[in-house]
Amino acid sequence: MSEETLAGGNTVGAVRIGEVVHKRASPWTPTVHAVLRHLEEAGFDGAPRALGFDEQGREMLTYLPGETAGGRFPWPAWAFTDPMLVQVGQWLRRVHDVTAGFVPPPGERWFAAGSPAMGPGLIVGHQDAAPYNAAVVDGERLAGFFDWDTAGPSTREFDLAFAALWWVPLVTPEVAEGLGFHDPDDRSRRLHLLLDAYGWEGDRHAFGETIVRRARRQAAGMREMADAGDPAALALLPVAGYIEDAADDVETFPAEFWG
Repeated sequence: MSEETLAGGNTVGAVRIGEVVHKRASPWTPTVHAVLRHLEEAGFDGAPRALGFDEQGREMLTYLPGETAGGRFPWPAWAFTDPMLVQVGQWLRRVHDVTAGFVPPPGERWFAAGSPAMGPGLIVGHQDAAPYNAAVVDGERLAGFFDWDTAGPSTREFDLAFAALWWVPLVTPEVAEGLGFHDPDDRSRRLHLLLDAYGWEGDRHAFGETIVRRARRQAAGMREMADAGDPAALALLPVAGYIEDAADDVETFPAEFWG
């Protein structure tokens, strides 16, 4: 059976053989597979299933059917609809609720250097639940998110903040235009729609501060990897700049944006 190269894959790339995705395994792959098995055992169907490894040592995952944004710009129209935003919030809440009880395997290892060990008060966040990692059926139903390589322990708000950055979106209006979003005045309403769908009960002004910290940490991590010569991070340096600009922009939002 032939291999079909899948779009995206800035970190390790992936191919599809039938209904199975094959990707180069990484040191954190066994821990991520344990997370995916935990989700499966809980009956969660919005993530790939871990199928082990092939004869080349590549990890194997079930294929999530649906349309993807891939490397297309602007993004598909579904990336900016209210129903999709609601589904994203609900999806994140389910993932966080289920993974709050995750017990990692011995020798747990995660993508991000310095990730905290899983413990009380933490969940396992996807950490990159953006439109470019979503699978959408018929332009209206979120099938789930793929590319779990960067998953890891965090607080709920840190994972939710990164999703808000790209789904609201909270990047600068100039960057958002290129993605296909043309109504910056609607961002406050869309943010609250996402938080309501998640069931967020925290201080929303403080959540704005979390978005800034999350964005800056993300950009700093990308630049650190680029400085170390990582080719994927080098290619994504412009994105690091977009994220840093977003953090600067979000800091200027008036108090009523978060109220």
